[in-house]
Amino acid sequence: MSGQRIVVTGAAGMIGSHLVDLLLARGDSVVAVDNYLTGSASNLAHVVDHPNFELIVADVSEGLAVSGSIDAVVHLASPASPLHFRTIPLQILRVGSIGTLNALDLADRNSARYLYASSSEIYGDPEVHPQPESYPGFVSTLGERACYDETKRFGEAAADTYRRDRGLDIRIVRIFNTYGPRNRPDDGRVMPNFITQALAHQPLTVYGDGSQTRSYCYVEDQAAGIAALLDSDVTVPVNIGNPNEYTVLQLAEMVISLTGSTAGIERRPLPENDPVRRKPDIMRARELLGWAPTVELAAGLERTIEYFRGLHA
Repeated sequence: MSGQRIVVTGAAGMIGSHLVDLLLARGDSVVAVDNYLTGSASNLAHVVDHPNFELIVADVSEGLAVSGSIDAVVHLASPASPLHFRTIPLQILRVGSIGTLNALDLADRNSARYLYASSSEIYGDPEVHPQPESYPGFVSTLGERACYDETKRFGEAAADTYRRDRGLDIRIVRIFNTYGPRNRPDDGRVMPNFITQALAHQPLTVYGDGSQTRSYCYVEDQAAGIAALLDSDVTVPVNIGNPNEYTVLQLAEMVISLTGSTAGIERRPLPENDPVRRKPDIMRARELLGWAPTVELAAGLERTIEYFRGLHA
């Protein structure tokens, strides 16, 4: 499905900017919206002169006005790092609630398709492993993670309510851990932390004993999965992530090996409510979208490390 006019909020983020690339490459027109709170103008610098690209610098929490007809709204906007949960929790609450409603209203006014970027965080610290979309989650409404986790759950409820009450054509993607080029070095999540520390010849910070697991999806795979869901007729939530599971300690050892770091590992206490295990069940994505990740972790890490090296060149 090409030739559409698509609004992408959070377009200057890592995932958003790669999705913009994909949509432009296939012939869509893109209206990118970002306020650069955690996104970066440099992530979109290569497309600002593209004839099918428009940029609106705005906070979606303050309103979302786009002139002309719109075929789809992809709502990615939200800070997503545990670091942000501590430093800008009110902004996260606003974009995840008011901003989400503004994006839904824009889609509703234009009778446009709406894709909501939910998160694996809606599963909390899961008691079921791996996590299928049918699992309702084990999430605390309290604590520093709640500002993000609960707004993602609200966003899913809001999208489904607009579907039932307004007849809005919705999609819901549950994004699992994603990494790759255009990830901010100061993002605060484990992958950029490890790479930045390794390249700076600093010890890699491992929280707890390092046995907690994550599944890491390369950003181009993630963007392809989101686009496949956008183009589909699937209205139920869909996990998009890589089901290959690694411990944090295994990831640290891979980064050390690929960078040649000799600074070792530094251990610190595990943060509050940090999930012990996280792995997507992607059967629904395989069967309904024909999607599965293609980039292995070692290959994706090499590309990501090369990108981070370039930032310091």
